[in-house]
Amino acid sequence: MSRNAKINALLLFVVAALAVLPLALGLGDHKEEPFTGADSEAETAITEIRPDYEPWFSPLYEPPSGEIESALFALQAALGAGVLAYYFGLHRGRRQGELRALAQRDTTTSTTSAAARPSTTTRASQSTENRENAGSTGNTGNTGSTGSTGRSHPSGSASEASAPERT
Repeated sequence: MSRNAKINALLLFVVAALAVLPLALGLGDHKEEPFTGADSEAETAITEIRPDYEPWFSPLYEPPSGEIESALFALQAALGAGVLAYYFGLHRGRRQGELRALAQRDTTTSTTSAAARPSTTTRASQSTENRENAGSTGNTGNTGSTGSTGRSHPSGSASEASAPERT
């Protein structure tokens, strides 16, 4: 078992223990509603300390029962988890796509530059030919153009544009 798998199994065990232990140990048996939220616990504690206390704010919507309140809270938690999962998944996917594009560009550039690097005599003949073409057509010698050998200069622009995408 790999180190990550062991850590994941340990974390899963801890989460399960946190969920089961309060039920198994009978925590909250002495209460009418054993597992109420922190808001109602705080309200109870405040009214015990100061019976004449009036809250500053009242809720916009108060559900008719505790089950509906729990369901709305669970829905809110699920929506929040979905938004976070979407964000982190999108961020990871973009990062992986960038890494793939860089790797593809590196492999394409290295194979094209090795194959497209003409010898010194070929370069000299191409530069002479480019000068002759520049005089007759008005071009100033584009580095991406091909000479009589059919090879492109190692600028990489033509090879990157025509390289197939890896998915």
